[in-house]
Amino acid sequence: MTDAARYAGFLPENYRSTHREPESTWWQWRGRRVHIARASRPDAPIRVMGIHGAGGHAMALWPFASLAADEGVDILFPDMPIYGFTAEPRPGQVRYRDWIDLLCDLVDTERARDPRPLILFGASMGGMMAYEVAARTGQIAAVLATCLLDPADPEARAATARWGVAGKAAPTLLPPMARVAGGLRLPIKWLVGMDRMSNNPDLSRMCGSDPRGGGVRVPLGFLADWFTYPHAAPEQFTAAPVTLLHPAADRWTPPQPSLRFLDRIAAPTQSVLLENCGHFPIEEPGLTQLITAARCVIAEVQSRANRGA
Repeated sequence: MTDAARYAGFLPENYRSTHREPESTWWQWRGRRVHIARASRPDAPIRVMGIHGAGGHAMALWPFASLAADEGVDILFPDMPIYGFTAEPRPGQVRYRDWIDLLCDLVDTERARDPRPLILFGASMGGMMAYEVAARTGQIAAVLATCLLDPADPEARAATARWGVAGKAAPTLLPPMARVAGGLRLPIKWLVGMDRMSNNPDLSRMCGSDPRGGGVRVPLGFLADWFTYPHAAPEQFTAAPVTLLHPAADRWTPPQPSLRFLDRIAAPTQSVLLENCGHFPIEEPGLTQLITAARCVIAEVQSRANRGA
């Protein structure tokens, strides 16, 4: 059984039956061979790029991409360096800003060869990356995010870290440690609440033991970089509409920090709390609410494109 099929097995039965496997493609970026899972639809009017966080990878979140492909959109989902199938030659040197740079360059590359409107869907930490990439590139039609965890917010840092006090103090504690031992790689599940990835304990265990996802060792310098990264100021963010699709029963990252950040964004925003969903949103009725909200955003982007807006 493939990784994507294993994760799809946790979806409700009516969604499991529509699962389709992705096509694996590769992209050379700064000496790395980046894996990009795709469901190509040349005739689709809209494209969606998925962005995973620190506990996932493209195949782990592909079940959501597969559902989007059923909506008639073109999908691409890259594996970030040190995760998934991406070949990373210097894993100890990977930093959070490398992820942002990669995604911006990928957006530029994709938009240069394919002008169809591009939506970013960020899961977990990927939500803030989607927001940042939209701000930096100015080429994104809409942002969908399950979380907007601003590392400048002490409550967001506390929610992310395994120990809340350590998360709040991370911007002070981690940079000096990273200067000495930035290449030291530690299991990500030692540092963040991977056991709260899902409200289904079997799915949490699978995520935490996945050698391409939650079982990855992350450089100390990567964590220091994330906790201190200066994201675009939301009060000046006008790059794209932002929709927050936050799991309402998230035991890892509660909705409040994400909602607080969303309220500060200058661009049009909306929020949907996914009923009964944990951090990895597989439960009903929240999963259907996520799909419905994403469908509405896709329709609005297509309508704007048709109007030439």
